[in-house]
Amino acid sequence: MTSILVTGSAGFIGHHLMCRLAADGHCITGVDNLDPYYDPGLKRARLDRQPAHTFHELDVAHPEALAALFEDTKPEVVVHLAAQAGARHSLKDPFSYAHSNVRGFLSVLEACRHHPVRHLVYASSSSVYGTDSTIPYSTQERADEPVSLYAATKRTGELMAYTYAKLYGIPTTGLRFFTVYGPWGRPDMAYFKFADLMTSGRPIEVFNEGHLSRDFTYVDDVVESVVRLLPHVPEAAVPHALYNIGRGRPVNLLEFIEVLERELGVVALREMRPMQPGDVYTTFADTAPMEAITGYRPQVDLEEGIRRFAAWYREWAGR
Repeated sequence: MTSILVTGSAGFIGHHLMCRLAADGHCITGVDNLDPYYDPGLKRARLDRQPAHTFHELDVAHPEALAALFEDTKPEVVVHLAAQAGARHSLKDPFSYAHSNVRGFLSVLEACRHHPVRHLVYASSSSVYGTDSTIPYSTQERADEPVSLYAATKRTGELMAYTYAKLYGIPTTGLRFFTVYGPWGRPDMAYFKFADLMTSGRPIEVFNEGHLSRDFTYVDDVVESVVRLLPHVPEAAVPHALYNIGRGRPVNLLEFIEVLERELGVVALREMRPMQPGDVYTTFADTAPMEAITGYRPQVDLEEGIRRFAAWYREWAGR
């Protein structure tokens, strides 16, 4: 049994990870500030269905409070998922990204510095690759041309983690997540917004007239990847590693909409729109390094994943 602290534990990935870690018998502590960026009621509903654990409503960007929590709980492993998400929203509310994604992560790094942990695993994003990276995206890319502030803050976090690994020997692993979807997901993400609009007879906006593709990754595959990486503590001279967590199979947006239509049993009213600022044309993960170290390849294809999401959504939304 390992003592594990999970930040962002009421979030989408955090919720599924908490359930899995509890099932595996670990001693888990959850932290979340229940930010109202999207419905806190959904976050509280996730908390209600999580197995019994210690939960703290706390903003990780407050270093004194986080340090006190580390002193009290003495975690052996930290999984840092708390963040302000959403590339497009970062154009509207940039300061929230500096607060959560930069100051918040710095607070976590400082806590790990003064209360040493065996392994710090943190969430990054496929957004760091921008528009000029080679397909499929490799963690060997420089990733220094982000197209949104959200991406810039996530890349900043990677550089901060590397610096703390080099200066203080904190073993850190960054995970670049690729378009995670599934039950109990985030209402701001396209598949969830589309479901809301489609089932209420309202039109969906299809950006770049549908000429986009995404490497959709089912949440259970993400959680399995995270769990398998936890014991793989970096041991290089600078103990910092980066992995892509994706399905490795990009899907065209129009094809994705067709799958959602079939599983929800409705036809989408489509409004074609131009490319949006801060968006990218495609995402495609090179997952070979992650698969080599964990022995795991993501299993759930888009049809099955959307089927599971649609079944949950109909129950959640009552539609």
